[in-house]
Amino acid sequence: MINQDETFNGTWPYEARFSTASGFKQHYVDEGVPDGEVVLCLHGEPTWGYLYRNFIPELSKHYRVIVPDHMGFGKSETPPDRVYTLQTHVENLANFIEDLDLRDITIVCQDWGGPIAGAYSVRHPGRVKRFVLMNTLLAMGGANANAERSEWFKWIAKHEEAGTLHGILGELGSTVLSVMKIIGFENSARVTKDWLDAYSAPFPDRASCIGAIEFPLDVHFNRFREFIMQGVEAGDLDAVKSKPAMLACGLKDRAIHPENAIADFRALFPNAPVNTFPDAGHFCQEDIPEILVPLIHQFIQMN
Repeated sequence: MINQDETFNGTWPYEARFSTASGFKQHYVDEGVPDGEVVLCLHGEPTWGYLYRNFIPELSKHYRVIVPDHMGFGKSETPPDRVYTLQTHVENLANFIEDLDLRDITIVCQDWGGPIAGAYSVRHPGRVKRFVLMNTLLAMGGANANAERSEWFKWIAKHEEAGTLHGILGELGSTVLSVMKIIGFENSARVTKDWLDAYSAPFPDRASCIGAIEFPLDVHFNRFREFIMQGVEAGDLDAVKSKPAMLACGLKDRAIHPENAIADFRALFPNAPVNTFPDAGHFCQEDIPEILVPLIHQFIQMN
């Protein structure tokens, strides 16, 4: 857990706020127009809210921008006695949204933010107004579960089967850039000492890496899929499919095959816009924020 006052040399200048609705200190930032439309930005593996540092300044001129850190990431606590599964993260998100009483939410999500957003929204469709997906999928459109694994998940499988995964991902405090490169981080020009410090800081020891270790194992063991639609009524999925949505996809993604992300999105939102970027990777917020931010603003204004 990063010190709440840490700004990483001014690159993360936002006031730290905390919700304890899920029984741990969950960090978030809340910037912009207090009574404006809510833009909720969800990160994934192995990042935290810092991923959205180039989104917040411009979007907060028009909206109330809220960026939480998932349990075990960023400035949020990493409780050792919790189960780190998709279900737990979705339950945490539901408690967080209820705590802040957020409504008519535009969910901006990437990586694990997508399945978390999907599983939350199909259970609480009345809270969500729009979706902005970036190199992710809601995992409800029937994308081919038997497709060849991506480079990232082949790497996860190799080390899990060899018994070395916990040791390798347990050293994210010094290897986070290398891990992000495997997943699909393209814009090396972004990397500075402050950048490295920000992404390394949540992982000072092996125990602090539990969230980052367990996220990919949800896919490796296919334990997340049953929960996504568990107990969901058909009408709730229809409610999700009726909402405005857009997809932005960097084609150099090595974690989620772009064709799978697009297929899953098209199955849910057949007439919604899909934007592809040949030179961007999995962490498109790092690669092309100057393109994505106005695209998101335009999408919200038109929908």
